[in-house]
Amino acid sequence: MQIGIVLIGMVCQLVGAFIVERQMYYAKSLWFGVLMSLAASVHMYRTLDRGLDYGADASKIIFRGYLFRYAFLVFVLAVAMVTGVMNPLVLFMGYMSLKVAAFLQPFTHKLCNAFFHETDPIPAPLPEEEASGGEEASREVSGE
Repeated sequence: MQIGIVLIGMVCQLVGAFIVERQMYYAKSLWFGVLMSLAASVHMYRTLDRGLDYGADASKIIFRGYLFRYAFLVFVLAVAMVTGVMNPLVLFMGYMSLKVAAFLQPFTHKLCNAFFHETDPIPAPLPEEEASGGEEASREVSGE
């Protein structure tokens, strides 16, 4: 997903090179948003990984991580608006590359597999799934 975020940042930078007058202001805002997006994707992964280790409390931990990421985004956007150091709309566009990269993830996954000459493993059922699946199938056939 991080490769997709960087690729989207490059596309936005290329498009902005032809449209925007203040190139450095645009680039600084865009790439800071892309860096925040990369950090948010790592934080999201770690939050989900940590949260899924806890049974019933998983939703609370995951929701807390979600709130932290968006509270931090609102804080950074507020600072950007007040100080004028960066363009908040371009910064937000860079951050939203996380969302676009999530939609493009199947494409970037295939691209990375082709580039690194890898193939996805063929999923095989676990031994306990085979045993339970076979019992259910035999019950359905016998009419029980």
